[in-house]
Amino acid sequence: MMNRWTLLFLSAFTLPFVPVATMAQLAVSANDSKVVLVDGVVNVLNDPPADTVSIIDLKQSPPKVIAEIRAPTSVVGPPSSVAVTGDESLAIVTAATKIDPADPKKTIPDNKVTVIDLKASPPAVVATVEAGAGAAGIAVNRAGNLVLVANRSEGTVSVFTLSGQTLTPAGKVQLGDARSGPSAIAFSPDDRTALVTRDGDHKISVLAIDGAKVEYTKRDVHAGLRPYPLDIASNGDVAAVGNIGIGGGDSDTLSLIDLKAKPPRTIDTVSVGQTPEGLKIAPDGLHVAVTVMNGSNKPKNSPFFNDHGLVVVYRLAGGKLVRVADAKVGGWCQGAAWSADSRTLLVQCMMEKEIVAFAFDGQKLSETGRVKVAGGPAGIGTAR
Repeated sequence: MMNRWTLLFLSAFTLPFVPVATMAQLAVSANDSKVVLVDGVVNVLNDPPADTVSIIDLKQSPPKVIAEIRAPTSVVGPPSSVAVTGDESLAIVTAATKIDPADPKKTIPDNKVTVIDLKASPPAVVATVEAGAGAAGIAVNRAGNLVLVANRSEGTVSVFTLSGQTLTPAGKVQLGDARSGPSAIAFSPDDRTALVTRDGDHKISVLAIDGAKVEYTKRDVHAGLRPYPLDIASNGDVAAVGNIGIGGGDSDTLSLIDLKAKPPRTIDTVSVGQTPEGLKIAPDGLHVAVTVMNGSNKPKNSPFFNDHGLVVVYRLAGGKLVRVADAKVGGWCQGAAWSADSRTLLVQCMMEKEIVAFAFDGQKLSETGRVKVAGGPAGIGTAR
């Protein structure tokens, strides 16, 4: 007869594994097919193909595109234009710009928000709704029943309730005038707070949430010049924000915000290089990846031009940002996304129309493959 300790020992190997939390194994990339960058100048293509959304399987190594569908999107705004529900059933994609019907060589603000059924075979668009002008950064809460969209061209945040596959408008939050530039938005893990960057007037606004009621608290955090990409750690302790500056060749910055403090405040800022366009905190909450344009979006005769961008990983350690790894990437690179185990990192590169995959071991980045997509990968999201 087995004693109690033998039973406990055996049970550790015979009980079924139950994950602590459901984490993303899909990445969803929104690809802008309307524009290209030619010697530092954005050009609208003649008769461009439709924008697309690529569904990427992160369980494969290297990651692989398993579906690609048409949906409007835009490279304008931070690369947080894709939200994925926690159960990976839906992707919701914004479109900040569209081609001007009066002049096909120009773009104008758009307001489209597209709902994609990821469980359908193949994945399919199931609804399109309207947010505000310049619909850019988007976030869905952990409960999966509230969606917020930052409207860059009108200074507002659109609020939607989500039920099944239906997005229903539930109001707008006025932050500033049309020049305030609401950009990226993120929920706290308890779904009671959200942060939204305002690159037009250099603020990070704190929103209070009660059910479907969303209010601007009038509390703003100040981190750096033109705060743009933003993410909140999975434990809710800190947020990271990239400050993109004025594009004059100076080294721009990454800031850490203490969300436990009352009120929240910036506690650390480090230099990262020219234009930290996108960032993502790893699911384990230990690291943050930043995509840095590094002058790759400048004209070749600019003294600030470089023929490559960078991805840089920082460790979140005791309220400080500690640089631990970096790697060269392509040009005009946009968003970043982590796998569920925080060991695979994806980086979107617009000029090459590809997503670069890296393995990360906590100390270094090692390229493992490149994923081609239709159009320039401009925004990316995974489930939280």
